[in-house]
Amino acid sequence: MIIAVDFDGTIVEHKYPEIGRELPFAIETLKKLQQERHRLILWSVREGKLLQEAVDFCRERGLEFYAVNSNYAEETLESNHYSRKLKADLFIDDRNLGGLPEWGMIYRMIHDKWGYEDIYQSSGNKEETKKRSFWKMSSTYEKISNKNTNQSKTGRDNS
Repeated sequence: MIIAVDFDGTIVEHKYPEIGRELPFAIETLKKLQQERHRLILWSVREGKLLQEAVDFCRERGLEFYAVNSNYAEETLESNHYSRKLKADLFIDDRNLGGLPEWGMIYRMIHDKWGYEDIYQSSGNKEETKKRSFWKMSSTYEKISNKNTNQSKTGRDNS
């Protein structure tokens, strides 16, 4: 599998343009995924010197990428078929819908091919998961939101 990985906020704490502290288990997890024959692409907003600093940070910790901000190492802006759109199977980014899971969960999702329903069920929630239409979920959200608004206005639970 080809996996594109963001740097700031994903591998390290978000301190751009500086490099933040490594997030727990980020590098270890990525190296484990490489051992399992996944190809990793560093996909970052960083360019030039700042990008090289990110590459060096990972390299110093034993993590080498298949490619950096491109589909393969040899790809350049001058390539006939260069595209800014990566041909990755999966993107790991702190800007994901729902945020960035902890790295142990990311590993399980990739290694065990888990989806969101698997994660939900593993969280200990034993409620039956029913598929609902968007509109039913929206009305449920509105009820919860209204209840929370009423509580914050009165300072008490009005259930």
